[in-house]
Amino acid sequence: MSRVSYQAVPPYKAATSFTRTWGLSLGLWGAGAGVAALYILSVTPLVKRELLSKVPVVGGYFQDKTPASDKPF
Repeated sequence: MSRVSYQAVPPYKAATSFTRTWGLSLGLWGAGAGVAALYILSVTPLVKRELLSKVPVVGGYFQDKTPASDKPF
C-alpha cells in the first residue's frame, strides 16, 4: 500500500501560478484593445494632435495629407 503525503502550498506559489497562467493572455488582449481603440479614435483631432503627431513612424512622424474639403471636422 502506498502512502499519500500532503504538502502545504506557499501563498507566493499560488500568485506566481496565476500570473503565469493569465498574465500573457490578459496582456495580449489589453494590447489588442488599445490598438483597436487607437485605430477607432484616430479620426478625432485630439488624438491626431496629441498622440499620433508625436509618435515616430517608419517614414517620419504622422502627417495627415487629406485635403481640407474631405475632412469631416
